[in-house]
Amino acid sequence: MSRVLVCSAHPDDETLGCGGAILLHAQAGDEVVWLIATESWSPRWDPDMIARKEAEIAAVADYYGFAEVVRLGLPASRLDELSFGEVLDPVGRAIAEAAPDEIYTVHGGDVHGDHQVLAEAVWRSLKPFRSGHGVRRVLSYETLSSTDQAAASARSFRPTMFRDITSVIDGKIEAMALYASEHLPVPAGRNAESIRALARVRGAAAGVPYAEAFMLLRQVDA
Repeated sequence: MSRVLVCSAHPDDETLGCGGAILLHAQAGDEVVWLIATESWSPRWDPDMIARKEAEIAAVADYYGFAEVVRLGLPASRLDELSFGEVLDPVGRAIAEAAPDEIYTVHGGDVHGDHQVLAEAVWRSLKPFRSGHGVRRVLSYETLSSTDQAAASARSFRPTMFRDITSVIDGKIEAMALYASEHLPVPAGRNAESIRALARVRGAAAGVPYAEAFMLLRQVDA
């Protein structure tokens, strides 16, 4: 059994990026911890929407059966306005407390500033003399409507690893359906049709019907 930490800047990142992998880890009996870095805040979001989003988080956590949900409570869409230490310190503590064997994180080249900051905080926390001791594999995932919208650069998402999610693609789509407040119609990315289409493309690259793609950032073999 492995202990897995899934890092999201926002609720729904985890499902868009690695929902299939989460379901496969759960089926394998692995302990999966969900870290959510940010939360909605007033007055940007009204109280009814904040309550709705909280209910969605609870439903998604129950759906996946996470061993634990860690909420850092940082302000959504404002991570790049904070001092980096205000993000790095709680992220480092969360990783140390979770003591994972494996980490999934948002991609550092995404267009969203929150993703960029969280990805950097996760990676800097993984220095062996900090909270990274014992973390044997680190993967970054792609998030529809963020990774795909980033400008081409040296930090662009270039998959180096694929996971066959054919057996759980419907479950991934069911999980995303719980985020009703985040749904965007085609041709935007946050909907069932776009999720299935990307999984089909990634599957074609890997030679399977449906797959999720990742960038391997660290692999420590025994």
